[in-house]
Amino acid sequence: MRIIREPQVYLVGRQTLNDEELDRFLSDHGVETWQTDTEVAGQKLCEMAGRICYMSFAKPRPGGNAEYLQHLLEVGHGSVLEHAVWNFIFTGVSRSLTHELVRHRAGFGYSQLSQRYVDESDTDFVEPDIIAEDPELHETWLAAIRESHAAYVKLVDRLSARLQQIEDKTQRRKMARQAARSVLPNATETKIFVTANARAWRHFIELRCSEHAETEIRKLAAKVHQILRTEAPHLFGDYEVVPLEDQTQAVRTPHPKV
Repeated sequence: MRIIREPQVYLVGRQTLNDEELDRFLSDHGVETWQTDTEVAGQKLCEMAGRICYMSFAKPRPGGNAEYLQHLLEVGHGSVLEHAVWNFIFTGVSRSLTHELVRHRAGFGYSQLSQRYVDESDTDFVEPDIIAEDPELHETWLAAIRESHAAYVKLVDRLSARLQQIEDKTQRRKMARQAARSVLPNATETKIFVTANARAWRHFIELRCSEHAETEIRKLAAKVHQILRTEAPHLFGDYEVVPLEDQTQAVRTPHPKV
């Protein structure tokens, strides 16, 4: 059993372009000369989507992709940002965090570790910073974690023995674990695969990388922001990072709720 205090973020997927089909579209509509100056597929897709709305490929404004997407943010034309998608895996996060995370619905997709199928006997736990910083509180918290973890292990063993009449081993394990998990705390570590579009990620960052957000999810949102800012600066580069007293970060943007 490990005690975790920092989430881990893995960027596992990003979009690519079908250049042949893009060229075919441009040729079919007599705008073969159009080109953009970004190599980031998500940024290019958002620009293309915006230009489709007005068929503005023939006479693009100067400034390239950066200026074009900046204009979209300024006027709040956020729907075209929904065409750029990134895939993440989050680990070292608590069930408490994912209860908040999955409230983000529009533009998001989730696949989370199942406590019904996965044995939590060797699970880890996420300790809040404010508790970890106080030795007395830490010991109180740790004692509660150990007690609930021991209860889970005992319940799984006893329930598995009680359900021996069920021939299907998978079903027997599932029934034991799904009942035993009721004693596990919100601090139980989990893993979750998250897919969202650029507009949805911006909404997540603005709500969760805020001084008003809970500390654990704020730390996660800050890491997501840093990755996406590097991945697609024209879509996420407008955020100002603000250091907070608790050593975490918040962000500000002149273009909220795009």
